[in-house]
Amino acid sequence: MSEDKVAAGAAEETAAEAEAQAAEEGGEAPETQDPGELHALLEDARNKADEHWNQCLRLQAEIENLRKRAERDVANAHKFALEKFLTELLPVKDSLEMGLAAAAEGEQIDVAKLKEGTELTLKMLGDALEKYGIREINPEGEKFDPAFHEAMSMQEREDVDPNTVVTVVQKGYTLNDRLIRPAMVIVAKAPQG
Repeated sequence: MSEDKVAAGAAEETAAEAEAQAAEEGGEAPETQDPGELHALLEDARNKADEHWNQCLRLQAEIENLRKRAERDVANAHKFALEKFLTELLPVKDSLEMGLAAAAEGEQIDVAKLKEGTELTLKMLGDALEKYGIREINPEGEKFDPAFHEAMSMQEREDVDPNTVVTVVQKGYTLNDRLIRPAMVIVAKAPQG
């Protein structure tokens, strides 16, 4: 019973302290405020809440628009990713077509000129590939590396160290140091006996 009195006394003290603090801050105690003033405060709070709600809705719409724009940009990036690369390859195709057209004219073909044209076209292709990070793997004479080479067969050889690539059957390629296709190779092994 005495605990109830202590609790009631503490509650009265807390209420009295709140009233005193409100009076010190220049405001009146909540019970004595004018209803018109309270109505004005309530209207002000409602206006601020409406303003914040509208701001929230605008931000939400802006986020949705950004998400849609980002999705569209990614889709376009995927769709047109090869455009620059292909513009580099088109001159190679043009060069090959001109070579075939010259051969189809029926005139005597100079093999040296045909070889020179083919070499220039191949160089154009190699330059275009290299410009976009595609590197050729041509490991002839190098140690066999299973990360970049695929052994087609082994060949007994005395003139080279074992595990050395002696023939490249098909060149390999990397794209920005990532393997696209391993080089198909023939590897030396020590002679038996």
